Amino acid sequence: MEAIFHEKQEGALCAQHCLNALLQGPYLTPVDLADIATQLDEDERERMAEGDVTSQDYQEFLKQPSSNMDDSGFFSIQVICNALRVWSIELIPFLSPEAKQARDQPQNQRAFICNLQQHWLTIRKLGHQWFNLNSLLSKPELITETYLSLFLTQLQTEGYSIFVVMGKLPESEADQLLRLCPAKPEKKPPKATSHKFVNKSDLTAALQQATVGGEDKPVDMDGVRRKRELYFRRQEETKQAIQLQRKAQ
Repeated sequence: MEAIFHEKQEGALCAQHCLNALLQGPYLTPVDLADIATQLDEDERERMAEGDVTSQDYQEFLKQPSSNMDDSGFFSIQVICNALRVWSIELIPFLSPEAKQARDQPQNQRAFICNLQQHWLTIRKLGHQWFNLNSLLSKPELITETYLSLFLTQLQTEGYSIFVVMGKLPESEADQLLRLCPAKPEKKPPKATSHKFVNKSDLTAALQQATVGGEDKPVDMDGVRRKRELYFRRQEETKQAIQLQRKAQ
């Protein structure tokens, strides 16, 4: 399972880890997500300002902290959805009418994103197998197809909100390698991890590390797209190499 991209938990930056696990690459940083959250906050302020900017409601709104991020590293579902739009990927609540097919046959989906309080995690199919890519785990955990439905039910029982990932996910090296050489099942099915949340201001620290010369480094979403294109080129090269290897056999 070495080919699977899996970021281990750093502070409370689980939203970043969750998204990069879903996309199977280091596409997004805390700075990227903070930029998206800031833009969402600005859009909300502009909508509120369309009314009476001298009203008490507007003044109270300005005093409220951001609902899209905080210093611990938490990012809202709106931030995650906006980040995924670059890939034309949407999230649908697991309990919504639109997700009935996903509830009935979860094994036919490609991925799920789950949230409990301030923790985000990804469950994704790679090759023909499912993996729990929770950043709190030391490594990805294989979930058998027969256990997947029970695992999702267990997460719901523990209070998780689950979202079905809709859209074409980037095909990764792990996708291709696991089709050729599937991971061996664990002796026991994985259990949902009980989460101990870290209450450090890790987003602030991460943003500081991403600055140059003490000035904020602007986030370039075109750069994210370029990373995506680079990964696709590498994935295509890997795919061609695998096809050549098959012909040689």
